[in-house]
Amino acid sequence: MAGIALLTRVSSALAKPSLILPVRSQMQIGGTRQLHLQSYIVTPKELSNALTEKSSTQNTSGRVVPLCAAWLMPNDPQGRTGRQLFHEKRIPSAKFFDVDAVKDHGSPYPHMLPSPENFARAMQKIGIKKDDQIVVYDTQELGLFSAPRVAWTLRVFGHPAVHILNNFRLWVQQGYPTEDGKLEAPEEESSDYPAPSMDASKVVHFLEMKEIVKNQIQGNSKGIQIVDARSPPRWTGAEPEPRPGLPNGHMPGSINVPFSELLDPTTKALLPGQKLRQLFESKGLDPEKPIVNSCGTGVTAAVVDAAMSEAGFGNSENRKLYDGSWTEWAQRVTEADGMILKQQ
Repeated sequence: MAGIALLTRVSSALAKPSLILPVRSQMQIGGTRQLHLQSYIVTPKELSNALTEKSSTQNTSGRVVPLCAAWLMPNDPQGRTGRQLFHEKRIPSAKFFDVDAVKDHGSPYPHMLPSPENFARAMQKIGIKKDDQIVVYDTQELGLFSAPRVAWTLRVFGHPAVHILNNFRLWVQQGYPTEDGKLEAPEEESSDYPAPSMDASKVVHFLEMKEIVKNQIQGNSKGIQIVDARSPPRWTGAEPEPRPGLPNGHMPGSINVPFSELLDPTTKALLPGQKLRQLFESKGLDPEKPIVNSCGTGVTAAVVDAAMSEAGFGNSENRKLYDGSWTEWAQRVTEADGMILKQQ
């Protein structure tokens, strides 16, 4: 954030070793070293190395940009916001992506994808460039929650290099530097991010979802598997939804895979790939069949998508995300018409 005064304290709980190990993949092209974070899911060490190497080389390729995607549920007991948490503790040089701002503001549903033009305007305002390597991360408290949704959104709009940090809690615990404090000036630095095209193959909208569920009810699922990442009590209908007045329950034929089960209970990082694969298989999921991931508003469904990527579970081209998820579904169908089930 060159040229912007920060009211910050930069801290590092542990001194990092002077030896910097190489990032997973670095290529020599024309005598110039090009940095490349290879995996979708990256560790704190890999991000630290990439940031250090990038700052010490004359390479003119895109920057490595940490992107904070902090977001909290609307029923957060303390009424906090993601931006507030970003100001309290963040990776140095990080930018902030506001999940509640970068969306379709014309929709009555919370987190529907914005138009390509509005997405580009948001990237311009944040200061993201098309050739930036983006590493999206979450809050220290939640580990992985909303960051995968932001990473998925960037991929839907064709950003070339997108990664997810696994995770900010480990970044802090392992002694990598953080900074805090509000910015004296807005952290956004404008860019010329071009209006992208949207990869519609990654997204399911309501009418398509309704047809999929109808087929499930009729016993003709066509092999499509519906995953719901909400907690078991919300899925069964035993617990109210966090949005007042929203009906609870689940879509007929859906399989409950709570996103919390995909995370280590202590670190809140994604489990190792093999354990994730075993968990998906224990739920009866078939990696060879199409999968539609859903949740409350399309946020934690992307945690499942990221976990499937880490586990190598199925083909990413066979996975979609229901953008409106339960918040849209429960407002457009009824229990009386058989489109909402509850399990006692």
